[in-house]
Amino acid sequence: MRPKKKALKIYILNGPNLNLVGLREPEVYGYVTLEAYFTELGNSLAGRAELVVFQSNSEGALIDRLHEIGYGEGADNADGVVVNFGGLSHTSIALADALRAIPQRVVEVHISNIYAREGFRQNSLTAAASAGVVTGLGLEGYGLACGWFLRKRD
Repeated sequence: MRPKKKALKIYILNGPNLNLVGLREPEVYGYVTLEAYFTELGNSLAGRAELVVFQSNSEGALIDRLHEIGYGEGADNADGVVVNFGGLSHTSIALADALRAIPQRVVEVHISNIYAREGFRQNSLTAAASAGVVTGLGLEGYGLACGWFLRKRD
């Protein structure tokens, strides 16, 4: 009999305005709040992955959180990071550098298809610092990113 694998610890970081998902521009971002979605996702991954969700409208707070995940207390228990920096993905060299600085693998998620939107949204500075990007699949992109970490472990 195979020994039971420990649950992965996956951090999910969300950037500016994502606290308004489910309320703001529902034609783009949908009607489900992130809180409701992550509760459902966490329940579906129970026993296989523990999700630690963080949201901030501040670039500095996101960088501080990445540093804590990479090098703070408990960093050795961080198995992966899923990020959706929203509009900061298109502008923040500092966030891209923070992603490159941590030892954990990162998957970037965009709820909307950034390539079907305005030109300035079609470039992500943080994507190049990530192992992969999921874009345009709605909130399901987070589940796909978490699934990737689970498959990489198996």
